[in-house]
Amino acid sequence: MAVEQEETRWLTESEMVAWRSYIVATMRLRQRLHRELSERHDVSLADYEVLVCISMQPGDRIRMTDLASMLGSTKSRLSHQMVRMEAEGVIRRTRDPADKRGVVAELTEAGATLLTGAAPTHVEGVREHLIGLMSPEEQKVLGEAFGRVLDHLSEIDGLPRLPPP
Repeated sequence: MAVEQEETRWLTESEMVAWRSYIVATMRLRQRLHRELSERHDVSLADYEVLVCISMQPGDRIRMTDLASMLGSTKSRLSHQMVRMEAEGVIRRTRDPADKRGVVAELTEAGATLLTGAAPTHVEGVREHLIGLMSPEEQKVLGEAFGRVLDHLSEIDGLPRLPPP
């Protein structure tokens, strides 16, 4: 018995423009923000994002599993990144006092100093290359649209919803 396959619903021209613009612009925006952070502060965008996520938590510490979820990363990939960042002295990993099986990432003084120095560069880049190019209404629409995408993906992946900023 043959299984009937549903016909693919291809993207319309306007849907394709939206999709391709998003993909290429997002990639180039991340490359630009990475370059600005690397050149001015010798920190990658990926490492900067780790520092930001840790600094947003009480006591500048977070469970590794929660950090991986916040970053949309795998535990394995994040673990390799954290080994390098720990060697650089910007984070430290310790056993979770509440659950000895878990590991907590903490911001070090050097990490906090790096974050404080790099944050203005990052914010200026985000403003210059994204936020400043949109009207307040467009910013609101973008936030709402990608909030829905994030909620949808979190739900189907069984991840907790991120709290609103």
